[in-house]
Amino acid sequence: MSAKSPLEKYEKQINTHDFNDVSSLISEDAIFWFSSGSHEGHAAIKAAFEKTWSLIQEETYWLSDIKWLSETQEFAACVYTFHWKGKISGNMREGSGRGTTVLRKYDGVWKIVHEHLSNFPA
Repeated sequence: MSAKSPLEKYEKQINTHDFNDVSSLISEDAIFWFSSGSHEGHAAIKAAFEKTWSLIQEETYWLSDIKWLSETQEFAACVYTFHWKGKISGNMREGSGRGTTVLRKYDGVWKIVHEHLSNFPA
């Protein structure tokens, strides 16, 4: 199985707003970089996700323009545009930015080891 399938599953599962639904797709020692800061390991990543989910009600998140930069037997990397929409303080909002995801295969299972999301440059 290519790294594309786990990324597609991650994109769908993140919209359940339950970290248990995405945690099996993320390496225990993963490092995620968001505009809110750097988050290393499941506990820190879970806290970052849950903070976002509490701030953006009814959030929907999706990816577009995915470009796979490399995929070997053990590693894969892609860049993409991420999108979100949801309610903040009762008002509908939406946004987008650019993202990078790196996956590594552990015992035949692809897991995200790094994710970096940021705004588009001004």
